[in-house]
Amino acid sequence: MGFRMASNLMKAGYKMAVHDVNCNVMKMFSDMGVPTKETPFEVAEASDVVITMLPSSSHQVLDVYNGPNGLLQGGNSVRPQLLIDSSTIDPQTSRNISAAVSNCILKEKKDSWENPVMLDAPVSGGVLAAEAGTLTFMVGGSEDAYQAAKPLFLSMGKNTIYCGGAGNGAAAKICNNLTMAVSMLGVSEALTLGQSLGISASTLTKILNSSSARCWSSDSYNPVPGVMEGVPASRNYGGGFASKLMAKDLNLALASAKEVGVDCPLTSQAQDIYAKLCENGHDSKDFSCVFQHYYGGKDEV
Repeated sequence: MGFRMASNLMKAGYKMAVHDVNCNVMKMFSDMGVPTKETPFEVAEASDVVITMLPSSSHQVLDVYNGPNGLLQGGNSVRPQLLIDSSTIDPQTSRNISAAVSNCILKEKKDSWENPVMLDAPVSGGVLAAEAGTLTFMVGGSEDAYQAAKPLFLSMGKNTIYCGGAGNGAAAKICNNLTMAVSMLGVSEALTLGQSLGISASTLTKILNSSSARCWSSDSYNPVPGVMEGVPASRNYGGGFASKLMAKDLNLALASAKEVGVDCPLTSQAQDIYAKLCENGHDSKDFSCVFQHYYGGKDEV
């Protein structure tokens, strides 16, 4: 995701420096003539704006910001005026990092910026949208900072939605992903049942897509191999959004729900299913593989 987003920023004419724990990715950037840095702190020292995109836990994001050699390692004084985190983490962690950034001062005051500002700006659309520059950004934080960052977002995506204060972008993302998971399970369950009752998946898909059950999981990301071209189901569930990342996001949703006292039984059931998928060795497959590897659905012949 990060490599593709950075590539689109380069195409838009932005100069950048990058850091990645993956040495192969660093070499790819270096071969493209992009300066590479050994630590996040070195990136911060060379940048006016920093964008982070991390695949794993909130702890990983905290380490990149607050850990040894992190973006805020300089203590109370930092160079970047704007820090944007596009990782999918829990809203409270986003708010804590935002507060830590706001407590710093700028090494050099720029325009009307007195202090650095953070935006949480997770994305929807996956790897294909990141490559095509058609991501949707859900943004939380200062509205003035959001307006200033909008040209950056539109260099990497086609939609930006301001969600309100710090952490609200992260909240929107986990709500979006729990909806996506439950939707995929519903579509997969219906298509498997249809097959067992004698209806082909392609026929039932046509019915779903011209009826009240139509949704993204049926008409744009169908989970049945042989029904739709260009989706992970057409390539043995390779690429796309890994089941282990869906399981992680459902954990975030459940933890957030518990924190605010909201009962989410469908999210809980979805988390159990994706945890089992991962335990059974399908963690790196796209999350639509639930059709085949949990429900036992069949390919369309």
